[in-house]
Order: sequence, then structure tokens, then C-alpha cells
Amino acid sequence: MPAYNYTAKDENGNLFSGTYDDIQSVAMLRQELSKMGDRLVKATRLRSARRKKTKIKQSEIVTFSYKFAGMCSAGLSITRCLETFEEQTDNNDFKHVLADVRESIETGSTLKDAFEKHKEIFSDFFVGMVEAGEASGKLAEALDMSAVYQEGQVDLRRRVRSAFAYPVVVGIVCFIIVTALVIFIVPTFSRLYRQLNVSLPLPTQLLVSLSEAVKHWWWVIVLGVTGSVFLLKHLKRDPWVQAKWDLFKLNMPIFAKLNRLVVVSRFIRTFAMLISTGVPFVKALDVASVVTHNSKVSEIAAELQRSIEAGNPVAGSLRNYDLFPPIIVQLAAAGENAGVLPKMLNKGVDFLDKDIQQTINALLVKLEPAMTLIMGILVGCILMAVYLPMFDYMSYLK
Repeated sequence: MPAYNYTAKDENGNLFSGTYDDIQSVAMLRQELSKMGDRLVKATRLRSARRKKTKIKQSEIVTFSYKFAGMCSAGLSITRCLETFEEQTDNNDFKHVLADVRESIETGSTLKDAFEKHKEIFSDFFVGMVEAGEASGKLAEALDMSAVYQEGQVDLRRRVRSAFAYPVVVGIVCFIIVTALVIFIVPTFSRLYRQLNVSLPLPTQLLVSLSEAVKHWWWVIVLGVTGSVFLLKHLKRDPWVQAKWDLFKLNMPIFAKLNRLVVVSRFIRTFAMLISTGVPFVKALDVASVVTHNSKVSEIAAELQRSIEAGNPVAGSLRNYDLFPPIIVQLAAAGENAGVLPKMLNKGVDFLDKDIQQTINALLVKLEPAMTLIMGILVGCILMAVYLPMFDYMSYLK
């Protein structure tokens, strides 16, 4: 949205200046200022510029949510809380974001709309919880639950990264070793065999051809890889391609179970937390589907919305889809019968989180030796192809 530099007069006739972001027109700017009793004197539209990418860690958002919840529960006003955070934070990017949120609230914006302007920083789940807290009068509770959820997501990503660090390192080392052999070792032996007039077997000929291609046409390979990356990014913007990719992730070999568990855990946890703060089931499903970032889950969520609107129970609606494990369905049924659906769903997700960790450990047990074996086979095949002509030449000398 456009931004404007403006000059205005307050109720006492004093002039002051400022900048207003994300407003459509001068008329809307005049209206916003009038809400505070100020009168617009002059406004100049700023040239649109590409917004600089902010450097704000998710852990900072978690800390902010915890402190925001604590200060709200202590009775401090929202603007006072935000002013305190502006003074305390050392991150200038975060300081500017909080200042913009505070200014939006001071001009009459809702807390949900003020945070939603910065969706690249504050997740859909956070914005949804803020909206639920505002509507139900339980803002502090909603913020605290949001912080707990986000902290869990940060911890899950950290555990997944640390768990798969070893296979990634092995893959990188394997790539470096193979590249070094092809670029530096193979050409040396190739020159030696040409000087000795040794006939090269097929594996060695293929390896020498590969080495020459990499050495002389490396820039084509780099351009090809770079072009492929950009092409994939462009294709992922297409809804049809994204839908097929999301479906493939839920059914891909080896990693399908892990992907399913992570998606269901995120979806059900979000849904449970939202309905616990009084958000209607249909709205909660809508937010939960956005948080999962999976178009297939979004389709299922839309069907669940229609089923629940038709009067069907949550457990019965979930039972129609293989994506949801039986334990989630059973606990949902028990929760509905006892009137504690959010509590039972959260308990079910706790079981899923344990399954996620066990699945990761099981994958590592298979991946680590497999990566080591693949690395050994690649290096062994290259060395065998390099030394085969030497063996033939030695036998010829005998």
C-alpha cells in the first residue's frame, strides 16, 4: 500500500509532521487523523520502494508473545506494552515493526489488523489467536497459548535440522570428494595413459569424458543448475503445480509418514488452541488450514467446514480422511462426549509429537549408513575406473 509524509495540526493549533504507511488515499489519511482530533494540512505520497527484508528471528517473536501476554494480564494497556517493547528490544527492525503496530492501534486500528500488516513476521496462527483474544476478551490467554505453540514449532524445526545435519554433511563431503577426483585426479591419469598409449576400458572412457565436460563446460552446468532453481521457484507459484507437490509430499517414499505427522500435528494443534479461546469451529479450521501451508490439507479443511456446518460431529468428520490417525479421531470423539474437545485434541497431538521424534530417529538409523555406503560406492567406482587401465598395462608388461 502507499505511504504518505504529512503535516497536520492538533487541537491546540500546533503543527506536527509524520509518515503514515499502508493507507490507500489522502482522504483516508485525513479521516484517520480526524479520529485523533487532528486536521490534515499537507500530504505527500512517497515513491513506492521495495520493502527491505527484516531480520527478525522466530525466537524473538516467541519471547515477545510471552512478555506481551504477561504485561496484558497485569493490566497494562496495549500501547503501553508496545512502547515498553520498543525501548527494550535491541533489534532495530523489530523496533520499527512494533512502532508501526503501536501507531496503527493509536489511529483506531484493531490489534489484529495492526499485526496482519506484518504477516511476513507474525504468522497466520499468531494473528488468528490475537483476533480470537480480542473477540473473547481473553487476549492475555490467547497470546500465552500462541507463544507456547510457536515455541513448540521452533523446537520441532530445530530438532529436525539437528537430526538431519549428519546426512546433509555426509552428502556435502561426498559431493566435494567426487568433484575433486573428477576435476584434479582423473585428468592427471588421463594424460599419463595417453603418453603410454594405453587403451581405456569403457568405465574409464566415460569417467574421462565426464571430467573433460566438467572442466571445460562447468559454466554451462552452473547456469543449468541456477536456471533449474529459478524455474522450480516459478513453477511453485502455479496453484496446480503447488497442489501436486503438496500431495506428493504426503505420499512420497521414505518421508511420507513424517510429513503426514507434522502436517496433522500443526493442523490439529492450531484448531484445538483456537476453539479453546472461543473461536467458532469453521473459522478455526480456516486458520488451521492456512498455518499448515499444504493445499491438500486446505481442501480437507474446506470439506470439514461443510460437514460441521451440516451438523456432523468433529470426530465423525475427521474419520472420513485417512490423513488423521485413529488416535486423533478417538480422542476427538471422547472430547466431544465429555465437553473437553480442545484438551483431548491437544493430548492427541502430544502423542503425535512423540511419534514424530521416533520417526525421525528411525529415518536416521536408515539414512546414516545408507549415505555412508553410497559415498563409499561412488568413490570406489571412480577409483576403480581410474586404475583399471593401469592393471591392464601391468599385466601386459608381464
